[in-house]
Amino acid sequence: MGEMTSKVSKKRVRKKIYGMILPIATENILQMTAGFISTGMLGRIGKVAISSFGISDRIIKILWALFKGITTGASVFVAQAYGSNNLKKLRKVVQQTLLSVIIVGIVLQQVIFWNAQRLLQFIYGPKPDILLNAVTYLKTVSWGIPFLGIMLVVAGVLQGMGNARTPMIIAFIMNIFNICFGYGLIFGNFGLPVLGIKGAAMAMAIGQFVAAMIGLYVLFNKKGVLGSLYNGNFFKIDIKQIASVYKLGAPTAFESIFWNVGSILLIRVILGYGDVAMASYQLGLQAEAISYMPAAGFSIAATAFIGQALGARDKKLGKTYLKETIKGSFMVTSISVILLVFFPKVILRLLTDEQEVINLGAKYLILMGLVQIPQNMSGVLNGALRGAGYTRVPMFVAGVGIWLIRIPFSYLLAYIFDLGIMAIWSVMCVDLVVRFLMSLTLYKKKDIYETELVFEE
Repeated sequence: MGEMTSKVSKKRVRKKIYGMILPIATENILQMTAGFISTGMLGRIGKVAISSFGISDRIIKILWALFKGITTGASVFVAQAYGSNNLKKLRKVVQQTLLSVIIVGIVLQQVIFWNAQRLLQFIYGPKPDILLNAVTYLKTVSWGIPFLGIMLVVAGVLQGMGNARTPMIIAFIMNIFNICFGYGLIFGNFGLPVLGIKGAAMAMAIGQFVAAMIGLYVLFNKKGVLGSLYNGNFFKIDIKQIASVYKLGAPTAFESIFWNVGSILLIRVILGYGDVAMASYQLGLQAEAISYMPAAGFSIAATAFIGQALGARDKKLGKTYLKETIKGSFMVTSISVILLVFFPKVILRLLTDEQEVINLGAKYLILMGLVQIPQNMSGVLNGALRGAGYTRVPMFVAGVGIWLIRIPFSYLLAYIFDLGIMAIWSVMCVDLVVRFLMSLTLYKKKDIYETELVFEE
Protein backbone atom coordinates (compact mmCIF):
# COMPACT_ATOMS: atom_id res chain seq x y z
CA MET A 1 0.00 0.00 0.00
CA GLY A 2 2.80 2.39 0.73
CA GLU A 3 4.63 1.63 -2.51
CA MET A 4 2.84 4.27 -4.56
CA THR A 5 5.24 6.97 -5.61
CA SER A 6 5.64 9.34 -8.52
CA LYS A 7 8.80 7.39 -9.41
CA VAL A 8 6.77 4.34 -10.43
CA SER A 9 7.74 3.50 -14.01
CA LYS A 10 5.26 3.27 -16.88
CA LYS A 11 6.18 -0.39 -17.23
CA ARG A 12 5.18 -1.08 -13.65
CA VAL A 13 2.00 0.95 -14.06
CA ARG A 14 1.06 -1.10 -17.13
CA LYS A 15 1.79 -4.29 -15.21
CA LYS A 16 -0.54 -3.23 -12.38
CA ILE A 17 -3.25 -2.10 -14.79
CA TYR A 18 -3.20 -5.29 -16.81
CA GLY A 19 -2.85 -7.35 -13.66
CA MET A 20 -6.28 -5.95 -12.80
CA ILE A 21 -7.71 -5.59 -16.31
CA LEU A 22 -7.09 -9.16 -17.44
CA PRO A 23 -9.08 -10.77 -14.60
CA ILE A 24 -11.88 -8.20 -15.01
CA ALA A 25 -11.93 -8.71 -18.77
CA THR A 26 -11.94 -12.46 -18.24
CA GLU A 27 -14.77 -12.12 -15.73
CA ASN A 28 -16.77 -9.97 -18.15
CA ILE A 29 -16.09 -12.37 -21.01
CA LEU A 30 -17.34 -15.19 -18.81
CA GLN A 31 -20.48 -13.18 -18.06
CA MET A 32 -20.86 -12.43 -21.75
CA THR A 33 -20.36 -16.07 -22.71
CA ALA A 34 -22.89 -17.23 -20.14
CA GLY A 35 -25.31 -14.60 -21.44
CA PHE A 36 -24.66 -15.76 -24.98
CA ILE A 37 -25.32 -19.37 -24.08
CA SER A 38 -28.43 -18.62 -22.01
CA THR A 39 -29.85 -16.30 -24.66
CA GLY A 40 -28.98 -18.84 -27.33
CA MET A 41 -30.91 -21.52 -25.44
CA LEU A 42 -33.91 -19.20 -25.12
CA GLY A 43 -33.51 -18.32 -28.80
CA ARG A 44 -34.14 -21.95 -29.65
CA ILE A 45 -37.50 -21.73 -27.85
CA GLY A 46 -38.66 -18.80 -30.00
CA LYS A 47 -39.17 -15.04 -30.35
CA VAL A 48 -41.71 -14.88 -27.51
CA ALA A 49 -39.20 -16.33 -25.04
CA ILE A 50 -36.53 -13.84 -26.13
CA SER A 51 -38.91 -10.88 -25.89
CA SER A 52 -40.24 -12.04 -22.50
CA PHE A 53 -36.72 -12.37 -21.17
CA GLY A 54 -35.80 -8.95 -22.61
CA ILE A 55 -38.55 -6.96 -20.91
CA SER A 56 -38.36 -8.71 -17.52
CA ASP A 57 -34.56 -8.68 -17.45
CA ARG A 58 -34.64 -4.90 -17.87
CA ILE A 59 -36.32 -4.57 -14.45
CA ILE A 60 -33.64 -6.77 -12.89
CA LYS A 61 -31.01 -4.57 -14.53
CA ILE A 62 -32.53 -1.52 -12.82
CA LEU A 63 -31.99 -3.28 -9.49
CA TRP A 64 -28.49 -4.23 -10.63
CA ALA A 65 -27.90 -0.54 -11.35
CA LEU A 66 -29.03 0.38 -7.85
CA PHE A 67 -26.68 -2.14 -6.24
CA LYS A 68 -23.85 -1.20 -8.60
CA GLY A 69 -24.22 2.44 -7.59
CA ILE A 70 -24.01 1.54 -3.91
CA THR A 71 -20.99 -0.66 -4.45
CA THR A 72 -19.29 2.00 -6.58
CA GLY A 73 -19.56 4.39 -3.64
CA ALA A 74 -18.06 1.72 -1.41
CA SER A 75 -15.35 0.97 -3.97
CA VAL A 76 -14.22 4.62 -4.07
CA PHE A 77 -14.04 4.71 -0.26
CA VAL A 78 -12.14 1.41 -0.25
CA ALA A 79 -9.69 2.49 -2.98
CA GLN A 80 -8.82 5.76 -1.24
CA ALA A 81 -8.66 4.15 2.23
CA TYR A 82 -6.48 1.36 0.83
CA GLY A 83 -4.19 3.88 -0.89
CA SER A 84 -3.80 5.86 2.35
CA ASN A 85 -3.41 2.68 4.47
CA ASN A 86 -6.50 3.46 6.56
CA LEU A 87 -7.58 -0.13 7.31
CA LYS A 88 -10.04 0.83 10.04
CA LYS A 89 -12.07 2.96 7.63
CA LEU A 90 -11.81 0.27 4.96
CA ARG A 91 -13.26 -2.46 7.21
CA LYS A 92 -16.07 -0.24 8.45
CA VAL A 93 -17.12 0.72 4.92
CA VAL A 94 -17.21 -2.93 3.82
CA GLN A 95 -19.19 -4.05 6.86
CA GLN A 96 -21.81 -1.31 6.65
CA THR A 97 -22.23 -1.57 2.88
CA LEU A 98 -22.68 -5.33 3.01
CA LEU A 99 -25.18 -5.19 5.87
CA SER A 100 -27.28 -2.49 4.23
CA VAL A 101 -27.30 -4.23 0.83
CA ILE A 102 -28.56 -7.47 2.37
CA ILE A 103 -31.48 -5.60 3.98
CA VAL A 104 -32.27 -3.64 0.81
CA GLY A 105 -32.04 -6.82 -1.30
CA ILE A 106 -34.56 -8.71 0.81
CA VAL A 107 -37.04 -5.82 0.70
CA LEU A 108 -36.70 -5.43 -3.08
CA GLN A 109 -37.15 -9.17 -3.66
CA GLN A 110 -40.49 -9.13 -1.89
CA VAL A 111 -41.66 -6.01 -3.74
CA ILE A 112 -40.76 -7.50 -7.14
CA PHE A 113 -42.20 -10.95 -6.40
CA TRP A 114 -45.62 -9.72 -5.31
CA ASN A 115 -45.91 -6.97 -7.94
CA ALA A 116 -44.29 -8.57 -11.01
CA GLN A 117 -47.40 -8.52 -13.20
CA ARG A 118 -48.38 -4.97 -12.23
CA LEU A 119 -44.87 -3.71 -12.96
CA LEU A 120 -44.67 -5.35 -16.38
CA GLN A 121 -48.16 -4.21 -17.39
CA PHE A 122 -47.52 -0.65 -16.22
CA ILE A 123 -44.10 -0.34 -17.86
CA TYR A 124 -44.62 -2.21 -21.12
CA GLY A 125 -48.21 -3.28 -21.62
CA PRO A 126 -46.94 -6.27 -23.67
CA LYS A 127 -48.99 -8.88 -25.54
CA PRO A 128 -50.65 -11.52 -23.30
CA ASP A 129 -48.27 -14.35 -24.32
CA ILE A 130 -45.19 -12.21 -23.70
CA LEU A 131 -46.63 -10.91 -20.39
CA LEU A 132 -47.34 -14.44 -19.10
CA ASN A 133 -43.79 -15.62 -19.77
CA ALA A 134 -42.23 -12.39 -18.50
CA VAL A 135 -44.11 -12.59 -15.18
CA THR A 136 -42.94 -16.18 -14.71
CA TYR A 137 -39.33 -15.22 -15.38
CA LEU A 138 -39.37 -12.08 -13.20
CA LYS A 139 -40.99 -13.73 -10.16
CA THR A 140 -38.59 -16.65 -10.31
CA VAL A 141 -35.40 -14.68 -10.85
CA SER A 142 -36.36 -12.23 -8.06
CA TRP A 143 -35.21 -14.80 -5.48
CA GLY A 144 -31.65 -14.09 -6.55
CA ILE A 145 -31.85 -10.32 -5.90
CA PRO A 146 -30.32 -10.32 -2.36
CA PHE A 147 -27.51 -12.59 -3.57
CA LEU A 148 -26.90 -10.33 -6.57
CA GLY A 149 -26.38 -7.44 -4.14
CA ILE A 150 -23.92 -9.41 -2.01
CA MET A 151 -22.00 -10.54 -5.08
CA LEU A 152 -21.62 -6.97 -6.35
CA VAL A 153 -20.45 -5.70 -2.95
CA VAL A 154 -17.76 -8.38 -2.79
CA ALA A 155 -16.57 -7.60 -6.33
CA GLY A 156 -16.58 -3.83 -5.75
CA VAL A 157 -14.64 -4.06 -2.48
CA LEU A 158 -11.98 -6.41 -3.85
CA GLN A 159 -11.58 -4.42 -7.07
CA GLY A 160 -11.23 -1.21 -5.07
CA MET A 161 -8.23 -2.86 -3.38
CA GLY A 162 -6.81 -3.88 -6.76
CA ASN A 163 -7.81 -7.55 -6.43
CA ALA A 164 -9.70 -8.52 -9.59
CA ARG A 165 -8.62 -12.18 -9.64
CA THR A 166 -10.96 -13.35 -6.87
CA PRO A 167 -14.13 -11.80 -8.40
CA MET A 168 -13.13 -13.46 -11.69
CA ILE A 169 -12.98 -16.88 -10.04
CA ILE A 170 -16.33 -16.30 -8.33
CA ALA A 171 -17.88 -15.21 -11.64
CA PHE A 172 -16.50 -18.31 -13.34
CA ILE A 173 -18.10 -20.61 -10.77
CA MET A 174 -21.40 -18.67 -10.92
CA ASN A 175 -21.55 -18.95 -14.71
CA ILE A 176 -20.79 -22.67 -14.67
CA PHE A 177 -23.77 -23.20 -12.34
CA ASN A 178 -25.92 -20.87 -14.48
CA ILE A 179 -25.10 -22.64 -17.75
CA CYS A 180 -25.37 -26.20 -16.40
CA PHE A 181 -28.65 -25.64 -14.57
CA GLY A 182 -29.94 -23.59 -17.51
CA TYR A 183 -29.23 -26.42 -19.95
CA GLY A 184 -30.89 -28.86 -17.59
CA LEU A 185 -33.94 -26.84 -16.58
CA ILE A 186 -34.76 -25.15 -19.90
CA PHE A 187 -34.74 -28.33 -22.00
CA GLY A 188 -35.17 -31.04 -19.34
CA ASN A 189 -31.67 -32.51 -19.53
CA PHE A 190 -29.81 -34.37 -16.74
CA GLY A 191 -33.15 -35.82 -15.58
CA LEU A 192 -34.49 -32.36 -14.65
CA PRO A 193 -37.99 -31.13 -15.60
CA VAL A 194 -38.61 -29.11 -18.80
CA LEU A 195 -39.29 -25.61 -17.47
CA GLY A 196 -38.42 -23.35 -20.43
CA ILE A 197 -38.05 -19.69 -19.49
CA LYS A 198 -38.73 -20.45 -15.81
CA GLY A 199 -35.78 -22.82 -15.89
CA ALA A 200 -33.54 -20.02 -17.20
CA ALA A 201 -34.61 -17.81 -14.28
CA MET A 202 -34.01 -20.58 -11.74
CA ALA A 203 -30.55 -21.21 -13.16
CA MET A 204 -29.70 -17.51 -12.85
CA ALA A 205 -30.84 -17.35 -9.21
CA ILE A 206 -28.92 -20.54 -8.33
CA GLY A 207 -25.73 -19.13 -9.83
CA GLN A 208 -26.14 -15.88 -7.89
CA PHE A 209 -26.71 -17.76 -4.63
CA VAL A 210 -23.54 -19.81 -5.08
CA ALA A 211 -21.51 -16.69 -5.97
CA ALA A 212 -22.82 -14.82 -2.91
CA MET A 213 -21.92 -17.65 -0.54
CA ILE A 214 -18.39 -17.84 -1.92
CA GLY A 215 -18.10 -14.05 -1.71
CA LEU A 216 -19.12 -14.03 1.95
CA TYR A 217 -16.51 -16.67 2.69
CA VAL A 218 -13.86 -14.53 0.98
CA LEU A 219 -14.74 -11.52 3.16
CA PHE A 220 -15.11 -13.40 6.45
CA ASN A 221 -12.32 -15.97 6.38
CA LYS A 222 -9.25 -15.34 8.55
CA LYS A 223 -7.38 -13.58 5.73
CA GLY A 224 -10.43 -11.66 4.54
CA VAL A 225 -11.18 -7.95 4.89
CA LEU A 226 -13.57 -8.55 7.79
CA GLY A 227 -11.92 -11.69 9.18
CA SER A 228 -14.75 -12.35 11.62
CA LEU A 229 -18.14 -10.83 12.33
CA TYR A 230 -16.38 -7.46 12.62
CA ASN A 231 -15.53 -7.96 16.29
CA GLY A 232 -19.10 -9.04 17.04
CA ASN A 233 -20.56 -5.78 15.72
CA PHE A 234 -21.41 -6.86 12.17
CA PHE A 235 -25.14 -6.32 12.70
CA LYS A 236 -24.71 -2.88 14.28
CA ILE A 237 -25.90 -0.28 11.78
CA ASP A 238 -24.02 3.01 11.39
CA ILE A 239 -26.46 5.26 9.53
CA LYS A 240 -23.88 8.01 9.04
CA GLN A 241 -21.40 5.68 7.31
CA ILE A 242 -24.09 4.06 5.16
CA ALA A 243 -25.39 7.49 4.17
CA SER A 244 -21.87 8.57 3.13
CA VAL A 245 -21.42 5.52 0.91
CA TYR A 246 -24.89 5.82 -0.59
CA LYS A 247 -24.49 9.55 -1.19
CA LEU A 248 -21.27 8.95 -3.10
CA GLY A 249 -22.72 6.00 -5.01
CA ALA A 250 -26.16 7.48 -5.70
CA PRO A 251 -25.12 9.38 -8.84
CA THR A 252 -23.67 6.18 -10.33
CA ALA A 253 -26.88 4.35 -9.47
CA PHE A 254 -28.97 7.09 -11.09
CA GLU A 255 -26.67 7.05 -14.10
CA SER A 256 -27.38 3.35 -14.67
CA ILE A 257 -31.05 3.72 -13.76
CA PHE A 258 -31.35 6.54 -16.32
CA TRP A 259 -30.05 4.12 -18.92
CA ASN A 260 -32.32 1.27 -17.87
CA VAL A 261 -35.47 3.38 -17.56
CA GLY A 262 -34.59 4.95 -20.90
CA SER A 263 -34.21 1.46 -22.33
CA ILE A 264 -37.67 0.54 -21.06
CA LEU A 265 -39.16 3.55 -22.84
CA LEU A 266 -37.14 2.67 -25.93
CA ILE A 267 -38.38 -0.92 -25.80
CA ARG A 268 -41.96 0.39 -25.88
CA VAL A 269 -41.07 2.08 -29.17
CA ILE A 270 -39.30 -1.00 -30.53
CA LEU A 271 -42.20 -3.30 -29.58
CA GLY A 272 -44.32 -1.20 -31.92
CA TYR A 273 -42.17 -2.42 -34.83
CA GLY A 274 -43.04 -6.06 -34.09
CA ASP A 275 -41.52 -9.22 -32.62
CA VAL A 276 -38.69 -9.41 -35.18
CA ALA A 277 -37.46 -5.89 -34.31
CA MET A 278 -37.67 -6.62 -30.59
CA ALA A 279 -35.83 -9.94 -30.87
CA SER A 280 -33.20 -8.33 -33.13
CA TYR A 281 -32.61 -5.57 -30.59
CA GLN A 282 -32.42 -7.98 -27.66
CA LEU A 283 -29.97 -10.30 -29.41
CA GLY A 284 -28.04 -7.28 -30.71
CA LEU A 285 -27.57 -6.04 -27.15
CA GLN A 286 -26.27 -9.44 -26.14
CA ALA A 287 -23.87 -9.56 -29.10
CA GLU A 288 -22.72 -5.98 -28.44
CA ALA A 289 -21.37 -7.23 -25.13
CA ILE A 290 -18.37 -8.46 -27.15
CA SER A 291 -17.19 -4.86 -26.97
CA TYR A 292 -18.41 -3.25 -23.78
CA MET A 293 -17.99 -6.22 -21.42
CA PRO A 294 -14.19 -6.54 -21.87
CA ALA A 295 -13.76 -2.75 -22.10
CA ALA A 296 -15.75 -2.19 -18.89
CA GLY A 297 -12.73 -3.47 -16.97
CA PHE A 298 -10.75 -0.40 -17.98
CA SER A 299 -13.40 1.86 -16.44
CA ILE A 300 -13.28 -0.11 -13.18
CA ALA A 301 -9.48 0.00 -13.20
CA ALA A 302 -9.53 3.77 -13.73
CA THR A 303 -11.79 4.18 -10.69
CA ALA A 304 -9.64 1.94 -8.48
CA PHE A 305 -6.19 3.21 -9.47
CA ILE A 306 -7.11 6.90 -9.61
CA GLY A 307 -8.67 6.48 -6.16
CA GLN A 308 -5.57 4.73 -4.83
CA ALA A 309 -3.24 7.34 -6.34
CA LEU A 310 -5.26 10.15 -4.76
CA GLY A 311 -5.24 8.29 -1.44
CA ALA A 312 -1.45 8.17 -1.71
CA ARG A 313 -1.40 11.90 -2.69
CA ASP A 314 0.45 11.06 -5.93
CA LYS A 315 -0.80 13.28 -8.77
CA LYS A 316 1.77 12.13 -11.33
CA LEU A 317 0.94 8.48 -10.73
CA GLY A 318 -2.74 9.17 -11.25
CA LYS A 319 -2.11 10.80 -14.62
CA THR A 320 0.08 7.90 -15.71
CA TYR A 321 -2.60 5.39 -14.72
CA LEU A 322 -5.23 7.20 -16.77
CA LYS A 323 -3.02 7.56 -19.85
CA GLU A 324 -2.13 3.86 -19.90
CA THR A 325 -5.72 2.82 -19.22
CA ILE A 326 -6.99 4.84 -22.19
CA LYS A 327 -4.38 3.25 -24.45
CA GLY A 328 -5.37 -0.25 -23.39
CA SER A 329 -9.09 0.40 -23.78
CA PHE A 330 -8.56 1.78 -27.28
CA MET A 331 -6.66 -1.31 -28.40
CA VAL A 332 -9.22 -3.76 -27.02
CA THR A 333 -12.14 -1.80 -28.44
CA SER A 334 -10.56 -1.66 -31.89
CA ILE A 335 -10.64 -5.46 -32.08
CA SER A 336 -14.32 -5.63 -31.09
CA VAL A 337 -15.19 -2.94 -33.65
CA ILE A 338 -13.82 -5.17 -36.41
CA LEU A 339 -15.94 -8.09 -35.18
CA LEU A 340 -19.17 -6.09 -34.91
CA VAL A 341 -18.83 -4.20 -38.19
CA PHE A 342 -17.51 -6.96 -40.44
CA PHE A 343 -18.90 -10.17 -38.90
CA PRO A 344 -22.32 -9.29 -37.39
CA LYS A 345 -24.24 -12.19 -38.95
CA VAL A 346 -21.64 -14.72 -37.81
CA ILE A 347 -22.09 -13.50 -34.24
CA LEU A 348 -25.89 -13.50 -34.39
CA ARG A 349 -26.03 -17.04 -35.79
CA LEU A 350 -24.60 -18.17 -32.47
CA LEU A 351 -27.74 -16.83 -30.80
CA THR A 352 -30.61 -17.73 -33.13
CA ASP A 353 -31.56 -19.68 -36.26
CA GLU A 354 -34.19 -17.17 -37.42
CA GLN A 355 -32.84 -15.50 -40.56
CA GLU A 356 -35.18 -12.50 -40.31
CA VAL A 357 -33.81 -11.67 -36.87
CA ILE A 358 -30.22 -12.20 -38.02
CA ASN A 359 -30.62 -9.86 -41.01
CA LEU A 360 -32.11 -7.02 -38.99
CA GLY A 361 -29.89 -7.56 -35.96
CA ALA A 362 -26.80 -7.35 -38.17
CA LYS A 363 -27.73 -3.79 -39.12
CA TYR A 364 -27.96 -2.88 -35.42
CA LEU A 365 -24.52 -4.36 -34.72
CA ILE A 366 -22.88 -2.50 -37.60
CA LEU A 367 -24.23 0.83 -36.34
CA MET A 368 -23.18 0.10 -32.76
CA GLY A 369 -19.77 -1.06 -33.90
CA LEU A 370 -19.10 2.35 -35.42
CA VAL A 371 -19.52 4.11 -32.05
CA GLN A 372 -17.80 1.63 -29.72
CA ILE A 373 -14.58 3.65 -29.45
CA PRO A 374 -16.25 6.89 -28.23
CA GLN A 375 -18.53 4.83 -25.96
CA ASN A 376 -15.67 2.98 -24.27
CA MET A 377 -13.36 6.02 -24.09
CA SER A 378 -16.17 7.83 -22.30
CA GLY A 379 -16.33 4.88 -19.87
CA VAL A 380 -12.66 5.27 -18.92
CA LEU A 381 -12.95 9.03 -18.39
CA ASN A 382 -16.06 8.51 -16.25
CA GLY A 383 -14.21 5.85 -14.24
CA ALA A 384 -11.41 8.32 -13.50
CA LEU A 385 -13.91 10.96 -12.41
CA ARG A 386 -15.59 8.47 -10.06
CA GLY A 387 -12.25 7.48 -8.53
CA ALA A 388 -11.70 11.14 -7.66
CA GLY A 389 -15.15 11.34 -6.08
CA TYR A 390 -16.83 13.20 -8.96
CA THR A 391 -19.63 10.65 -9.28
CA ARG A 392 -22.19 13.29 -10.28
CA VAL A 393 -20.45 14.16 -13.56
CA PRO A 394 -21.04 10.79 -15.29
CA MET A 395 -24.65 10.91 -14.05
CA PHE A 396 -25.13 14.33 -15.61
CA VAL A 397 -23.63 13.17 -18.91
CA ALA A 398 -25.84 10.08 -19.00
CA GLY A 399 -28.92 12.14 -18.16
CA VAL A 400 -28.30 14.57 -21.02
CA GLY A 401 -27.64 11.80 -23.53
CA ILE A 402 -30.66 9.71 -22.65
CA TRP A 403 -33.30 12.28 -21.75
CA LEU A 404 -32.39 15.09 -24.15
CA ILE A 405 -31.29 13.00 -27.14
CA ARG A 406 -32.10 9.28 -27.14
CA ILE A 407 -35.66 9.20 -25.80
CA PRO A 408 -37.21 12.41 -27.23
CA PHE A 409 -35.73 11.96 -30.72
CA SER A 410 -36.67 8.26 -30.80
CA TYR A 411 -40.30 9.06 -30.00
CA LEU A 412 -40.25 11.95 -32.46
CA LEU A 413 -38.92 9.83 -35.34
CA ALA A 414 -41.17 6.87 -34.55
CA TYR A 415 -44.51 8.54 -33.81
CA ILE A 416 -44.34 11.88 -35.60
CA PHE A 417 -42.24 11.12 -38.68
CA ASP A 418 -43.14 7.39 -38.78
CA LEU A 419 -39.60 6.33 -39.69
CA GLY A 420 -38.25 2.76 -39.49
CA ILE A 421 -36.31 1.02 -36.77
CA MET A 422 -32.96 2.04 -38.29
CA ALA A 423 -33.73 5.67 -37.45
CA ILE A 424 -34.17 4.75 -33.78
CA TRP A 425 -30.85 2.92 -33.70
CA SER A 426 -29.13 5.86 -35.42
CA VAL A 427 -30.34 8.16 -32.63
CA MET A 428 -28.69 5.82 -30.13
CA CYS A 429 -25.37 6.27 -31.97
CA VAL A 430 -25.67 10.07 -31.86
CA ASP A 431 -26.36 9.85 -28.12
CA LEU A 432 -23.15 7.89 -27.48
CA VAL A 433 -20.98 10.31 -29.48
CA VAL A 434 -22.43 13.34 -27.68
CA ARG A 435 -21.79 11.69 -24.32
CA PHE A 436 -18.15 11.07 -25.19
CA LEU A 437 -17.64 14.73 -26.14
CA MET A 438 -19.28 15.85 -22.90
CA SER A 439 -17.19 13.47 -20.76
CA LEU A 440 -13.98 14.65 -22.41
CA THR A 441 -14.89 18.32 -21.93
CA LEU A 442 -15.87 17.90 -18.27
CA TYR A 443 -12.79 15.81 -17.49
CA LYS A 444 -10.58 18.61 -18.82
CA LYS A 445 -12.44 21.18 -16.72
CA LYS A 446 -12.14 19.24 -13.45
CA ASP A 447 -8.73 19.10 -11.81
CA ILE A 448 -9.38 15.64 -10.40
CA TYR A 449 -5.81 15.20 -9.17
CA GLU A 450 -6.12 18.05 -6.66
CA THR A 451 -9.43 16.96 -5.14
CA GLU A 452 -9.93 16.16 -1.46
CA LEU A 453 -10.39 12.56 -0.31
CA VAL A 454 -13.97 11.33 0.18
CA PHE A 455 -13.35 10.80 3.90
CA GLU A 456 -11.48 12.66 6.61
CA GLU A 457 -8.39 10.82 7.72
